[in-house]
Amino acid sequence: MIPDSFKQDLLNRVDIVDVVQRYVQLRKAGTNYVGLCPFHNEKTPSFSVSPTKQFYHCFGCGVHGNAIGFLMAYASLGYVDAVKDLASQAGMQVPESQPRSPEEAARKEREPDLYALMEKAMDFYRAELKKSPRAIEYLKGRGLTGEIAARYRIGYAPDDWQALQGSFSNYEDKSLVEVGLVIQNEEGKRYDRFRDRVMFPILNARGAVIGFGGRILDKGEPKYMNSPETPLFEKGRELYGLPQARDAIRTAGRVLVVEGYMDVVALAQFGVGYAVATLGTATTPVHVSKLLRLADELVFSFDGDAAGRKAAWRALEVSLPLAPDHKPIRFLFLPEGEDPDTYIRKHGREAFETRVREAETLSQFLLAQLRAECDLGTAEGRARFLSMAKPHVQKITAPVLRLQLINEIAQLGRVADSEIHGLLELPRRPAFARASPRRPSYDAPNSLEWSLLTALLSDLTLVEHIDPARLAPERAETEALLAIRQQCEAAQDEVSFPLLMEALSGNSCLETVLKAQRYGEDLAFDADAARSEFQHALVQIDIRQRKKELDDLRGRLSSKEDLVVFNEKNLAYQRLRGALPSH
Repeated sequence: MIPDSFKQDLLNRVDIVDVVQRYVQLRKAGTNYVGLCPFHNEKTPSFSVSPTKQFYHCFGCGVHGNAIGFLMAYASLGYVDAVKDLASQAGMQVPESQPRSPEEAARKEREPDLYALMEKAMDFYRAELKKSPRAIEYLKGRGLTGEIAARYRIGYAPDDWQALQGSFSNYEDKSLVEVGLVIQNEEGKRYDRFRDRVMFPILNARGAVIGFGGRILDKGEPKYMNSPETPLFEKGRELYGLPQARDAIRTAGRVLVVEGYMDVVALAQFGVGYAVATLGTATTPVHVSKLLRLADELVFSFDGDAAGRKAAWRALEVSLPLAPDHKPIRFLFLPEGEDPDTYIRKHGREAFETRVREAETLSQFLLAQLRAECDLGTAEGRARFLSMAKPHVQKITAPVLRLQLINEIAQLGRVADSEIHGLLELPRRPAFARASPRRPSYDAPNSLEWSLLTALLSDLTLVEHIDPARLAPERAETEALLAIRQQCEAAQDEVSFPLLMEALSGNSCLETVLKAQRYGEDLAFDADAARSEFQHALVQIDIRQRKKELDDLRGRLSSKEDLVVFNEKNLAYQRLRGALPSH
């Protein structure tokens, strides 16, 4: 079985145009290459190869696929042979696909499986915890029960320079250094990385141990020590406690990101099981994307001191382009000197969760920070405020959130609505997006969902902003959008276009997806144009939704209270319509 990760890496390294040109004469046509289809007889080229999507499609006979699929279809190769052929072109070796030499086989026998090695280390640390009254008392003093310690597989690294030697007979094995359990100094001497620390195993999405975090029992520095980057462990992609929190996240519809391992386990002890922690690194786009796929609300919790607010600001900057309209991102700041662990012990679960629910939204935190640095009572202060706000607003992809922020910034900066877009240098929707060329073989659907779909296929990261509840049901484009969203949510990491097409093979929506992909190419969408088109369609969908709500409410007016609500909703609706860029 060839790993998906290898297949993805292979497809990233080869160019499908080079692959196809070995067998088919192609010529440049716009952003794509076209030629006579090798799979059916034709006189007019209908076979298209996209270098940007790394995908081929024939609009005559309907065949399509990535570079691997092309070799399988054209050269009648099996899957493994097609992968081998491409791998040889890229100078890559297919895992487990070629017979090893006797020397390689012998070396492989001597190398323990890295995952099994980490599992063995975890078992060792857990066994050592049972032997250490001091470590047990420390955990009890932090209020942890044996049940929570077992759930998070907490252990203890003895205060011994080579404690692991008792569990690993071959302490000189290079794999122990490779996975970060052992350090080898310049003189070649070896010693355990973790000593006299409570050990928190870090698990990947499949529940396998990939690293450790160790907390010192007494005073000392560093308080926390993490595994280094290894073949198994990449800090910027992983989150502590995520496998244990997954069910609670789905139930609560919320995920809470905290700063320490003890915060995670302490919150779980008090019934707040939807918390995870970053691993000694700043929040990354991978963290945010991964969590937004799991939850309807993302809350960052930071200390209220200067360091905590600095970390929160970094998380905000990462979150701006990823924040969707329908999934709020919040920032919780606890009183100075408090962290989630101490706060929930002192005030209880209900008080803590009340603070979580009332946490500042992303927009509130952004505006508060900008206002704190500017004197809005002076013209110079307001000019500085607008200048500082500009790059942050430009990053926001969610159209309604961006519109709301623009309105608030205009009010705070005392700028007219007609001038604010120009001052913030916000891109307008491309003029061609409304009057687009038509495909000769079919009429493009005239729907907002179609606009979303064509733009999404130019930039799959926009999938985070798709809200199923706002899409028009029983449309082919809606079915396609939901299928793409499902595939992206199921993936561990970001999905590439070729792998998405492979995943949708056999799905009834694939034909719609392929038509939308070609339609987007006819429009010559680049990333900026795709995002602009996508934002415009989302705003229009929001207007459609608000109009429907107004129509429903108009038919039920029966009191002054109803009329007040109707007028408020109508005002918001008219503002949204009025802010839509004209063409």
